[in-house]
Amino acid sequence: MPEILVLYYSHRGSVRALAQQIARGVESVGSVTARLRTVPRVATVCTASEPEIPPVGAPYVDVADLDECIGLALGSPTRFGNMAAPMKYFWDSTAAQWSAGILAGKPACVFTSTATAHGGQESTLLSMMLPLLHHGMLLLGLPYSESALTATRSGGTPYGASHLAGAEGNPTLTDDERQLAFAQGHRLASVALQLRWR
Repeated sequence: MPEILVLYYSHRGSVRALAQQIARGVESVGSVTARLRTVPRVATVCTASEPEIPPVGAPYVDVADLDECIGLALGSPTRFGNMAAPMKYFWDSTAAQWSAGILAGKPACVFTSTATAHGGQESTLLSMMLPLLHHGMLLLGLPYSESALTATRSGGTPYGASHLAGAEGNPTLTDDERQLAFAQGHRLASVALQLRWR
């Protein structure tokens, strides 16, 4: 069965919650499944390292996951209006995949979470789009035909699903955030299947 890669980095659980909801949306399409993957933290000192297998959550991503997927949903928390260093570190290591064009023509979307309402959700989503554009991916946003996009008082942007976690880092998604993440996963899987059969 074809797979959509849902690749994320989550420090306190909010981005993981969005990833899981996007995966539900992917699998609601039928004929496609979601492959959840994460990236390890980046050590602040050279001698520190993460275990080979994460103690909780999704397994670490492998470059084979990029090759085997028919689409990609990419998520990261906001770090000063940008994607988190662990996710950037991963994409900085994909020159061989870029050179081989393994992601070219595949659809992708992005998602994020912030502690504050004006914490850089949209700039973070845009920052995650940059490596995907360089890889030749086809970017999908959330259309305003999704009614939750205009009704939300929490997360949600036309650039991609998002979550407002608050200062305490609450990973619980609002109804609108859940609906938008699900819709984004559903849309990505639908488009990926259409492109795959062309």
